[in-house]
Order: sequence, then C-alpha cells, then structure tokens
Amino acid sequence: MSRTPRTSRSTSRVLSSLALLALGAGGLTACSDNDSASSPTASSSATSSSSPGSAKAAEAKLHMVDNDGHRVAFYVTQGNGSTIVLDSGGGEYSSQWKDIVPKLHAATGATVITYDRAGLGKSDVVPGAWKVQSAVGDLKAGLKQLGIAKDVTLVSHSQAGEIANHLAQDNPEMLSGAVLVDANLPQFFTDEEIPRLVAGTQPEVDAAKKDPEKPENRQLISTAEGFAAAHKAFHKVAWPASVPVTVMVSEKTPFAGSPEDARRWREAAASFAQEEPNRTLVTAKGTSHEVPTDRPDLVLKEIEAMFAAQH
Repeated sequence: MSRTPRTSRSTSRVLSSLALLALGAGGLTACSDNDSASSPTASSSATSSSSPGSAKAAEAKLHMVDNDGHRVAFYVTQGNGSTIVLDSGGGEYSSQWKDIVPKLHAATGATVITYDRAGLGKSDVVPGAWKVQSAVGDLKAGLKQLGIAKDVTLVSHSQAGEIANHLAQDNPEMLSGAVLVDANLPQFFTDEEIPRLVAGTQPEVDAAKKDPEKPENRQLISTAEGFAAAHKAFHKVAWPASVPVTVMVSEKTPFAGSPEDARRWREAAASFAQEEPNRTLVTAKGTSHEVPTDRPDLVLKEIEAMFAAQH
C-alpha cells in the first residue's frame, strides 16, 4: 500500500455491468449471507458494548427502520459515544463488512452500523429508478431513528460514494470524518465519461431485463434508468471542506480491462484528494475494486486511523 499526501500526484473485468453503472462490489456476485436469514423483525436496543480490545465480540442487533413507505434493515453493534457507519457497494449487502465489523468495534469501542439498501438483504424493494436522494433519505432516517445526529465516521465503498458525497454536502455537521473506498466520486462522471459508461454496459442491461426479478438484475436495471442525467447532477456535488476524508483507490480500479477508464478513475481520486489539505489519497496496491474483501486489513487500518485522528 502507498499513501500519497495532498501535495503529491500520483479478477480483471472489461466494462462489467455493475462495475460501470453501479460500480458495485462483487459485480454480479453480490454477497448472499442475508438471503438465508430469517424474516426481518423489529429489534430492541442493541446490547451493551465491549471496550476496545475486548476478547468477546459484541452482537449486532437488527433494527427495521420505516421510511417513506418501506423498511430498511440496520445492524447495530453497540458501543460508546461515537459511531462508525459502513456503507456497501452497489449490489452488495451489509454482509460485505462481516469480517471488519467485530475487529473495528473491538479496536475503537465505537458503535458500528451496517445496513442493507432498499431492494437488498432484508430491506424492502422500492420499484423504479435508483435515486441517490432516496438512498440518502434512508440512511438519514435510520440514523435519526437510532438517535444518531453527529460524530459519525462514514465508510463508503463504490456506489455508496454517491450517497456519502450527497450526505456530506447537505449535512456536514453529522460527520466527523470519512473513508471513501474505491468510491464513486463526482470528478469521474464527466460529460466525456458518462456516455462511455452507458454504451459499455448496455448489453448487460438488456440481458438483465430478461430476468428482472433477480436481485442483482433489478439493481442494475434501476441504476441504469436515468443514469446519465443523475450523474451529470452528481458531477456538481461538492464535498465540504470541514469534513476530513481518506480516499482509498484500488490499484486495478473497476476498469482493469480498460486503461483509459482506469486512468480517469485514478485521476478523479487524485483530483478529489488534492482539493483540501485535510484529504489523503491511499493506493491499495495489488487490489481489485473489491478492496474490502481483497484486503480488509488495509481498510480497517485506514478507518481506525481516521477515527483516532478525530477522537
């Protein structure tokens, strides 16, 4: 792994569907740990926390949050005071973080939260196009109902970077810091890049429409609908200068089979990191876009570093 401070510049897939449109972790093989779980029920408050370094892992408790006519599943490992929220990539469930949550909770003593976005895991399906504003609304509603309004360290992978950028722009007071893990960033979605993404994934979108009820296909179809207009708007989103952020970029990027797109992905991450002195660019050497599963140790290290710097 190499770290690039602000003052410095710095399984292969060829334009796969979720890598380009949803830029999701795992592509068409989203984690399925939640598929076999029991049906969701509302839970009581999470169990009491263990202190940092405790040998006994705390138990995550399920909370079903109602928002705008549907329910979203939040998993809370209770801690003391501060909160760390882990937001999964497109097509992924909360189980993407299963190896990181207990270690992060033990190391920091913070409350650690994961959740399933609408249409995934235990969360209800919401018909129609995927809208980042709705996803942000679900996350905010969940945190509000869990009594969390500030001191959040937000960790976002891939498509969740869009949620993170909108949340940070509109509610900077909620965040003490963030770690963006090979995440979608506004700088990447230029007028030149967006048509490349749409054209490159059209065959996968057409194929997905033949089996639209399959969860990963449903996610791809909903993300593709209105993609160009949504990402033209996303290109204008600005991360607030008040919120420190670590930007992790994979060495292979989501575009290992397309050097031009890979170059643009890296340049977008570097450009984002250079805009403010409280941003740091980290290159995860040897990793694919699936950084949380390829190298959970690197992700854990950066989250702990960001959390420690703010506490």
